[in-house]
Amino acid sequence: MSKKTIFYVLFFGLLSVAFLGYAGWVIKGETGTFFGKEKLPVLGSPGHIVGGFSFVNQEGKTITSNDVKGKIYVAEYFFTTCTGICPKMNKNMEKVYARYKDQPDFRILSHTVDPDHDSVPVLKAYAEKHGADARNWWFMTGTKKELYKLARQGYMLDDGTYTGEEDFVHTQWFALVDGEGRVRGLYEGTKVSDVDKMINDIDRLLNE
Repeated sequence: MSKKTIFYVLFFGLLSVAFLGYAGWVIKGETGTFFGKEKLPVLGSPGHIVGGFSFVNQEGKTITSNDVKGKIYVAEYFFTTCTGICPKMNKNMEKVYARYKDQPDFRILSHTVDPDHDSVPVLKAYAEKHGADARNWWFMTGTKKELYKLARQGYMLDDGTYTGEEDFVHTQWFALVDGEGRVRGLYEGTKVSDVDKMINDIDRLLNE
């Protein structure tokens, strides 16, 4: 075997090893890496997705799960008369909205937990208070049963335990959902540090 042939054999052999090593470094399964960064985990049991839904937003427009297919979005639950955690949550959500309001592949879904009070006009006024454009930040209402079911079984934001005579979802958690309807992170919406981490994770999802 000539020296030239030996050189080519060694060169392409090393090149193949390098390529396979890089591929293994970049992609390591569902919770592997993406260009050297760990991919965000997929929360819930294997195969869990948020599932289908249909609600009405602050403009009276019907919003369904088809409207977020292929989109990255943050979901939260609140009510307009809340004076506790909700104002802090939506003040922090304004920061998220300001960063991504011009990103066509991002949405915010804010679900009321008090549909008896939070009618479409009430939600519209609340949305305007937070500077939300109905094109990409939706304040939504529907039946209490479906809203609560989605919070618990879809977004995993509430464990279903409650006290008192009436069921009520009152949670400070935000859910980050990818374009396939999978929950990729849960964050405390009242904590600036958690919201900043969520923003970082949104950037990572947008670049997956």
